[in-house]
Amino acid sequence: MNANSYLTGIVKKYSILDEERSRLRSRVKPLYQEIQKWANGHIVRIIPSGSFSKGTAVKGGKVDIDLLISLKSQTPLNLKEIYESLYDFLDNSYYPRKQNVSIGITYNGVKVDLVPAKKQPNVEYPHSIYVSKLDTWTKTNIHKHINIIKKSRHRNIIKLFKIWCKLNEIDFPSFLLELTILEAFKRKVRLRIERNFLIVLKYIIEEFEHAKIYDPANSNNIVSDSITNGQKTQIINAAISAYKADCWEKIVWGLYEIRK
Repeated sequence: MNANSYLTGIVKKYSILDEERSRLRSRVKPLYQEIQKWANGHIVRIIPSGSFSKGTAVKGGKVDIDLLISLKSQTPLNLKEIYESLYDFLDNSYYPRKQNVSIGITYNGVKVDLVPAKKQPNVEYPHSIYVSKLDTWTKTNIHKHINIIKKSRHRNIIKLFKIWCKLNEIDFPSFLLELTILEAFKRKVRLRIERNFLIVLKYIIEEFEHAKIYDPANSNNIVSDSITNGQKTQIINAAISAYKADCWEKIVWGLYEIRK
C-alpha cells in the first residue's frame, strides 16, 4: 500500500460520519433546556461550534461537542460573572471543569465544552468571551472560524494531525492546531496528503516556537499565546520524532506503537 492510500485510510477510519454526529448531538439536546433555565431569559441561541461544525472531528477517547451560549448584549452580569455563574449552575450535577474560555462537562456520555458569550451590540456574529487564564475578555466570531475551516482544502490533513495528537498524547488545542496548519500552507501548493503532513511537521519544527498565530476574527487575539512554552516544546519534540521516523506507521502512530 502506498503512503497516500495508507494515510487516507487512517483519516477515513477515524472520521466521524454525519450520522454519528447527528446521533451525538441528539444526546446532548436535552442540555439546551437546562442552559435556558440558567440563562433566565437572556439567551439568544445555542450555537454548535468547534470540530463538529467544521467537519474535522475525529474518533478517539471521548468525543467533544462545543456549544457557544450566545447571550444578549444587555445581559446584566459581566463576562467573568457569567462564566462563574454557569460553573456554579453546572456544579450541582455535572462535575464541571474550568478551562480557558469554556467549561467542560460530560453529559449523557458525551464530552461537552460550553462557552458562555455576550453578543456584541448591533452585529450578527461577533461575541465577547471571558478568558480565564488571563482574567480578561476577548472578541471572537465562531461563524467566521467555522467558515474558514469548512472552505479550506486542508480538512483531511487537519483530521490526520488530530489523530496523530490523540495517538501520541500531544496537548495541542484544536483551534490552534487548525490555524497552525493553515499557516503552514500559506506559501505552499496543494500536494498529496503524505507530502502535506511532512510540510506541517517541518513548519512546527522550524517556525512554531516563535510564530505569532492570530485569530482570523480578531487580530488582537494571539492564539499561539494560549499555550505554555512547555506545551510548545512537547509539540515540537513530537514533530521532530515523527519527521525522523523511517516509516509511516512510526510517523503517525509513534508513541502509541511503543506502548502497545
